[in-house]
Amino acid sequence: MTLPTKRIAESTVRRLSMYLRYLEGLDAMGQRTASSDELAQLCGTTPAQVRKDLSFFGSFGKRGLGYPVHELTEHLQEILGLRQAWQVVIVGAGKIGSALAEYRGFKQRGFQVVGVYDKNPDKIGRPWGDAVVRDMSTLPDDVTEHHVDIAVLAIPADDAQDVVDQMVAAGIRAILSFAPTSLHVPAHVAVKTVNMAMELEGLSYALTNRGA
Repeated sequence: MTLPTKRIAESTVRRLSMYLRYLEGLDAMGQRTASSDELAQLCGTTPAQVRKDLSFFGSFGKRGLGYPVHELTEHLQEILGLRQAWQVVIVGAGKIGSALAEYRGFKQRGFQVVGVYDKNPDKIGRPWGDAVVRDMSTLPDDVTEHHVDIAVLAIPADDAQDVVDQMVAAGIRAILSFAPTSLHVPAHVAVKTVNMAMELEGLSYALTNRGA
């Protein structure tokens, strides 16, 4: 596998995740090869885009024969870092945090939730998924003890930056935020924000302009 010499666009990484999910399904059904046309149709893109995305990481298929499904599945799992376990904490024991703590897909993809945190005394000590809600003040020590890699932020926007500063100081290198606000972090920390309002606005635009 070839390591890319330049930064890969986030849109490309998202498509790699889509390719992987469909390839895993094809692999489970025993299909041995898949063409770029087939992957493009399944993922809603073009064959040229599929070939371009994969070419950043090497040559995986042969013209006229397609891609070997099982081999490409393993390569994409490696490219996306899914051949190892990642330690995850959830900050915010509210409704979103509860849903995330109960989500079984994390463990299936190698993301192990090792702690849920909140500052509300009424929530601290309560069972939350497979964990127990812990006081935010214990987070720095727990990050070191459990070698936490990723934090999921599910708290109000007003509190988000202060909490992020604490997490970064504790050694967290990647953050998935559900707080509807811009976050400022050092260059070595990766942040992705899930903004529900923006996603709905995108759907609203699609509905409004359908057929235009």
